Amino acid sequence: MTSDDHIPTAQQTSPSAYGEADLRAAAIAGIRAPSMHNSQPWQFRLRDGAVEILADPGRQLAVADRSGWAVRLACGAATYNARLALAVRGRPADVRLCPDPDPEIIARLSPGRGRPPTYTEEALYAAIPRRHSNRAPFWSEAVPAEIRHRLMSAARDEHAWLELLVGMTALASFAEIAGSADRVLRRDSTYQFELAEWTHAGDAADGVPRQAGGPVPAPHDLLPQRGFGDRPRAPGRDYEPEPLVGILGVPGDRPMDQITAGQALQRVLLTATDSGLAASLISQPIEVPSAREQLRRSLHRTGLPQMALRLGYGVPGRGSPRRAVPDVLIR
Repeated sequence: MTSDDHIPTAQQTSPSAYGEADLRAAAIAGIRAPSMHNSQPWQFRLRDGAVEILADPGRQLAVADRSGWAVRLACGAATYNARLALAVRGRPADVRLCPDPDPEIIARLSPGRGRPPTYTEEALYAAIPRRHSNRAPFWSEAVPAEIRHRLMSAARDEHAWLELLVGMTALASFAEIAGSADRVLRRDSTYQFELAEWTHAGDAADGVPRQAGGPVPAPHDLLPQRGFGDRPRAPGRDYEPEPLVGILGVPGDRPMDQITAGQALQRVLLTATDSGLAASLISQPIEVPSAREQLRRSLHRTGLPQMALRLGYGVPGRGSPRRAVPDVLIR
C-alpha cells in the first residue's frame, strides 16, 4: 500500500439510501416515544431511500386533541428517537420537518454522511427503553444544579427552551394555573369518557394501564394528577411538597414548531433518564387555551409553552405497553 492509498473512515463515507434494517431500527426506537394517553399516533415507512415518520389520523384523540397538537408533539418525539437509532448505526440523518404538503408526513430522515455516534447519542439512545412516565410521588431530594443545566442545554440544542421554576412563588403560580385547567377538563364529561376509554387493567398494546397511574389524588396535592389509576395512597407517600417543574416551549406554534417541541421534549426526557431522574408530563395547562395563555404571560418568555414536566428522584415504575413494530410500518 502506498502513501497515497486511503481507506475511507466512517466520517468520510458517502450517503447511501436507507434500507429495511434502518427503517426497522428507527421504528423500534420511535415507538418508545411518549404520547397523550399512550395513543401512539405514528407510522413509519421507507420511501425513496429515506425514513419517513407520519401521523396516524385514526389515533388522534377526538376530544383531547382536536387541533392535532398532541399528535405532532408525539410524532416529534418519535422522530428524535428514530434519529438516535440511525445515528448509533453510524448512519445519521438529515432531517426535514413537514417536507410535503401532506400534513400527515411529519418528518423525512434522509441519509447524511456516515460517522461514528457521539458519546451523547449513545447515552441517550441507551436511555430510550428505560424512559417512561413515572406518576408516583418522588423523593424530596433536590436535583443538582449540574443536572438542571444539562436539561436546559438539551432543550436549547433542539431549538427550544426549558424554564425550571425556582421558588415557591413561581411554583404556586403554576400549580394554580394547572389546577384550574384540570378542573375545566374534569367537568367535561366527553373528555373524561375518552380518558376512561384509554385507561385499562388488561394487556392492551396501547393506552395507560391502571398500574402505571399514580395513587388516587388527594385535596392537598400541589399538582393535578390524571385519573388513570385507583391505587390507594400508602401511608407517608404523599407527593413531594416542592417538586421540580419545567416548562418547555418554542418560539412559535405552527405545526412545524410543535414537531420541534416534540423532539426537544424527548431529548430532555432522555437526558433526565440518563441523569437518573424520573419524570411525568403535565399537559392540562397546555390543553386549555386560557390556562396556556396565562402560563405564557407568567413566564415572560418569547414563544409559547408546549408541555410541563415534573422531575425528580423516585422508585422506578412500570412503563406503558407499545404496539408491535409491524403494526406501525407502512409497506
